[in-house]
Amino acid sequence: MLTAPFAFTLLKTDGPARLGQITTPRGRIRTPAFMPVGTAATVKALYTDQLEAAGTDIVLANTYHLMLRPGAERVARLGGLHRFMRWKGPIITDSGGFQVMSLAKLRTISDAGVTFQSHIDGSRHTLTPERAIEIQCLLGSDIQMQLDECIALPATAQETRLAVERSLAWAQRSKAEFARQLDRGMAGPGQALFGIVQGGIDETLRRHSADALVALDLQGYAVGGLAVGETQRAMLDTLELTARRLPGDRPRYLMGVGTPIDLIESVARGADMFDCVIPTRSGRHGLAFTWAGKVNLKNARHAEDAGPLDPASTCPAARDYSRAYLHHLVKSGEFLGAMLLSWANVAFYQQLMDAMRAAIAEDRFAAWAARTRAQLAGTEAN
Repeated sequence: MLTAPFAFTLLKTDGPARLGQITTPRGRIRTPAFMPVGTAATVKALYTDQLEAAGTDIVLANTYHLMLRPGAERVARLGGLHRFMRWKGPIITDSGGFQVMSLAKLRTISDAGVTFQSHIDGSRHTLTPERAIEIQCLLGSDIQMQLDECIALPATAQETRLAVERSLAWAQRSKAEFARQLDRGMAGPGQALFGIVQGGIDETLRRHSADALVALDLQGYAVGGLAVGETQRAMLDTLELTARRLPGDRPRYLMGVGTPIDLIESVARGADMFDCVIPTRSGRHGLAFTWAGKVNLKNARHAEDAGPLDPASTCPAARDYSRAYLHHLVKSGEFLGAMLLSWANVAFYQQLMDAMRAAIAEDRFAAWAARTRAQLAGTEAN
C-alpha cells in the first residue's frame, strides 16, 4: 500500500502564500491544510466520517500519548493506526517531544534522549530519537516527525542554543533510524520524515537551525517552538524569517497554530500545514467559529434565537440546529453540545482553508485576507 512515493507539488504562489498538494499512497493533502488534532487516535467528539465530510485530508495523532496507551506495539498488532481509528486518509504523528516537556513528570533530558514518568500512572519510559521513529513506524503514520527539544518561552540564550543543537543532532539520528526502518521494510517510500526548526525567537539560531536541517535533505520541514508564550507578532516574524530559509519544493508545517486569524497570517508568510486543538477544545467549551466571528453559545442572548449558527454552511451542525438549542445543550452540559460545536468548528476551519486555497489560485489572496481579517474580528464578543 505504501509503495508509491511521497511527493509535494507547488502549484501556485500569490506573494509568499502557496498553493500546493502533497501526494501519499493514502490520498492527497491539499495545502494550505489544517490538520485536526486526534491526539489519542481520536479527534475529540467527532466521528471520522464527519472529519471526511467536512473536507479533512489529514489528521494528527501523537507518539507520546499512543506509546503510553494503548502502546505502539499493540496498535501494530491490530493492523496499524489507520485501521485502529478507522481513518483511511493520511496521518501525521508528532514525535512526542512537546508532550514530554509539558506533561511528563520528573523528566530528565540528555543528549541520549528523555527519561520521564508517565502523567497517567507514573511508570518510567525512555524516548530517544530512534525509539520515536520506531514507534511512528509501528503506528504506520504517513508523515513522521523527528524528536526535538521544545522549550517554553521566554528562555535564556543558553537554553535556546542547547535545544537547537540537541534537536539538530536528534534530527540526524532520526533520519538514520528512518533509513533503517525503510531497509527493514517497516516503512515505505510513501512515508516521510520531517525535521523541526527550533531557536525560539532568536533570529541567528533560527537561521542556523533551518540551514542545518535543509542540509539533511528531508521530505518536509516544520517550524516548532512557537505559540509557547511569545507574542503573536514575534511568532509571525519568526515564521517569516524561517520560511525564507526553507526550500520552496518541500512542505512547511507550522506546529500548534492556531486561531483563524493566525492561520491567515501564517499562510501569508509561506506556511502550508497547521494543527491545533482550538476548534475542538473551543467546541467543548461552548465557543463556535463562524464567518462573522466567534459565537459564545453560553451567552443568554442565544436562549431564544431560532436561527442557525450559519445558514450558508454545508455542515449540518452549523446549518440545521438553532442557536437556542445549542445554547440549551451547552448550558445543560449535554455531550451533544460539545459534539455539534466541535463538528461545526472543524468544518469552519476546513472551509477557511478551502477559501484560502481558492484565493491563492485566483491571485487575490491579499485582498481576501484583508477582508476576512476584518470580518472575523467584527463580532469577537458574541
